[in-house]
Amino acid sequence: MARESFVPRPTSNAEGEPFGSHEEAWFWTVQAHDARAAGARVTAGRGLVTRPCEPIDVLKVVDRLYRQRRLVRDHLMVLVHYGRRFMAPDPSRRLEQRAASLWAEAFSALAPALRTKGIVA
Repeated sequence: MARESFVPRPTSNAEGEPFGSHEEAWFWTVQAHDARAAGARVTAGRGLVTRPCEPIDVLKVVDRLYRQRRLVRDHLMVLVHYGRRFMAPDPSRRLEQRAASLWAEAFSALAPALRTKGIVA
């Protein structure tokens, strides 16, 4: 009979510290997703700051908005591109003006959903 291994999970009564802004939550999600794709083992409750969600929770909100057609593919492309750059598009730069408007549209739909779920304060 194989012996099951037991790995204790950290116990805490705190729900986690919500993000200060929706952009901060998005950048955290993209970084965690890229780290996992590169082979990192992302485990809940092991970071310096305990968060009220997992990266997949934010991605599920984005997916739901996409399926409701409140976000389109252009929104997703801008979110991922600038999320990986860890900066929002600059509306004062001519080449980033369209991306900045798509970024603002995406977060106008995303921010209330993240606030409702308690991910953003």
